Amino acid sequence: MKFEMPASIPMSLQSGPFRVADALAAGLSERWLRGPGLSVPTRGVRSWSVPETLLDRARSFATGVVGDFAFSHITAAQLLGIPLSYSVEDDPRLHIIRPTTANRVRRDGVAGHRGLELREVVMVHGLPVVAAPDTWVDLGELVGPLKPVGLDDLVVAGDVIVNRLGSRRPLKAALERRCRPRGKVTLSHALIWVRVGSRSPMETRTRLMLVRAGLPEPGLNQHVISRDGLWLAWSDFVWKRKRVVGEFNGREFHSGAEQEAYDEARRLGLVDDDWIVIVVVRDDVFESAARDAKLREFAVALGVDPSGLDLIGAAPQFLAPRQFAPPRRPRAA
Repeated sequence: MKFEMPASIPMSLQSGPFRVADALAAGLSERWLRGPGLSVPTRGVRSWSVPETLLDRARSFATGVVGDFAFSHITAAQLLGIPLSYSVEDDPRLHIIRPTTANRVRRDGVAGHRGLELREVVMVHGLPVVAAPDTWVDLGELVGPLKPVGLDDLVVAGDVIVNRLGSRRPLKAALERRCRPRGKVTLSHALIWVRVGSRSPMETRTRLMLVRAGLPEPGLNQHVISRDGLWLAWSDFVWKRKRVVGEFNGREFHSGAEQEAYDEARRLGLVDDDWIVIVVVRDDVFESAARDAKLREFAVALGVDPSGLDLIGAAPQFLAPRQFAPPRRPRAA
């Protein structure tokens, strides 16, 4: 049977996904709505094309929802731009939360949750999304021996959120509002390590490596000023009293002849002013031999006895111990 376009389609149905009920009310036929020219992203919704991006899929789903809801958990983190581990990023489902008194959403491609009334909701791209502090607490549900989120993942996410908000207090408040949330032990431990100042996930992971090993806690992303009062650089990790700076060099930002020339000129400017510059790359964090060598290099530069480093504790961590204590007081730099 030949597929034919209706003679007239209301403008309200032409700009994006639309409800089947609205199309029928506008006089379009059920046969046309079942035809091959339309995509069916979710029950009761039609789209002019197959939604491919997360935002398109979320908008299509939101078109057909009845009642209060918000995007939550992994979907909220993705819409808010909160970095997640690769295993979590691969989750194709939309995570939807509704009030406790409502039924969970049960549809293909959807993970339903309840408890909307306990969470703050913000609008992102015109969609209701659980706010970042509450989303951070929700990620604690994904922590466990066989689950995709670990302790350091929560610290990375927490750093991104507190950089936007300027304080750890919103994370602490969101955690305290919940009554025994899943993952509370790991969330509480992660909050101890969250800091304002890291600009990337790998900067956070590098800081964790350094401080867990027993090195002094650095200043994060600070200006470096020469003895003559001139600006020299903006550095990832700064120990001003020891005149030591650390830099994480990711391939995506520090490759290419022009960038390499800039980095070298910057390094020489620091060295000429008697600063020690130590560069960290990804393998220095995740590969044990490279990590041990890099930590010893930092220890020597900072005047710390390398034999006293906690090389095992400096490794990336997944779960917090069931009974934990706050981290040792950072050494004075």
